[in-house]
Amino acid sequence: MDLKFSLSNINGVAKEIATMLEKNKVVALHGDMGAGKTTLVHAICESLGVTDTVGSPTFSIINQYQSADGHIIYHIDMYRLKDEEEAIQAGVEDCLFSSNYCFVEWPEKAPGIFPDDTLHIHIFPVDNETRKLTINL
Repeated sequence: MDLKFSLSNINGVAKEIATMLEKNKVVALHGDMGAGKTTLVHAICESLGVTDTVGSPTFSIINQYQSADGHIIYHIDMYRLKDEEEAIQAGVEDCLFSSNYCFVEWPEKAPGIFPDDTLHIHIFPVDNETRKLTINL
């Protein structure tokens, strides 16, 4: 599935992605630095009713939020991790198999630890305001 959107209507795309989370709670976000991965996670969390501040977990590696209906949401950034072993030691695998929502930036750092039903979203900048998403399992 391909979606094209402007950053001004990211909330509509976020709501559409949120409906996909009933079947696929783990989302791997692929894209270059600055493509908008964290911005998309922020919008999805907002659509799930998260009132906590949603920020980049680049240094903490794992941020945890709670949705309005009490669901735990993990936001993981594996950019600074070297490999799967380091991801496991950091607790990433525990999050992925926790049955909670997980949004993972830089999943290519440890591709072997993801559940089979992971939803993969590839985000591509078209211009400063427009993004293209490719969504698949």
